[in-house]
Amino acid sequence: MGRRISYREALREGLREAMQADPRVFLMGEDVGRYGGSYAVSKGLLEEFGPERIRDTPLSELGFVGAGIGAALGGMRPIVEVMTVNFSLLALDPIVNTAAMLRHMSGGQFSVPVVIRMATGAGRQVAAQHSNSFEAWYAHVPGLRVLAPATVEDARWMLRAALADPDPVLIFEHAQLYNSEGELPESEPLTVDIGSARVRRSGTDVSLITHGGSLPKALQAAQELAAQGVSAEVVDLRVLRPLDDATIMASVRKCRRALVVDEAWRSGSLAAEVMARIGEQAFFDLDAPLARVCSEEVPIPYARHMEEAALPQASKIVAAVLALMGVAA
Repeated sequence: MGRRISYREALREGLREAMQADPRVFLMGEDVGRYGGSYAVSKGLLEEFGPERIRDTPLSELGFVGAGIGAALGGMRPIVEVMTVNFSLLALDPIVNTAAMLRHMSGGQFSVPVVIRMATGAGRQVAAQHSNSFEAWYAHVPGLRVLAPATVEDARWMLRAALADPDPVLIFEHAQLYNSEGELPESEPLTVDIGSARVRRSGTDVSLITHGGSLPKALQAAQELAAQGVSAEVVDLRVLRPLDDATIMASVRKCRRALVVDEAWRSGSLAAEVMARIGEQAFFDLDAPLARVCSEEVPIPYARHMEEAALPQASKIVAAVLALMGVAA
């Protein structure tokens, strides 16, 4: 038996555990302290751990992300919270040119054990500058590990393994997931895996490959497809760098059809990378062309009906699968 918990609460429990276990761990970012976090993830932690370990920062991603990287180099274990992935672009230089590269450029003399958490994704009517999914940009960079927890269990336990990693780890939390709830097993996992994908639903006809905020939509689509006689397997990538090719290919070879669901724009997307790898490794196992459902190639609109039209939805996934199966919708 487990207990019902929200994604937000699972993240908070992970943060609390990390800070209790290691005095070198501290959290820094905009509004993480007195305000309790932009998404209320760190609510109550300032009172519990004090301002030295829950540090409100000035509104300068370039400054405080750089400071977090420096703290990691100095022997600390910082967790840096960036309010949204859009704002992380201001810190691209320290993340990509310093944190990701320093182990290589120092010949292995230095590592940068920093964890950077950030909200990603759309669906909340906060318009174009707060709604993007740039995970693929970071998954492009050697030296970074990129995680996308989509379940309460991953939200709870991935941080532990991320802090134990000697290299920089980026954790993308889809903003639509914070209020979602799930069952968290009472017993702690023996191992915390941040290297492999997970099959969230078994199937035989088509493999739905996705991550983050698109996972609930893929699972909903799989349920609707089952009512129409189509058995869809749902693969949650979870780890965007390095990608778990073995799990992806095993699913594709079993189902012989694949649809990739990715909230990012189609051009240059993670979906494109996944499809390319399937083409390279499992082309002759396919019974149909590869397909994908991505966001429309427009800045994410503010108006609710336009935002919903721009994003992947369960109905779009169902229609794409039926087309792949040669079944009229």
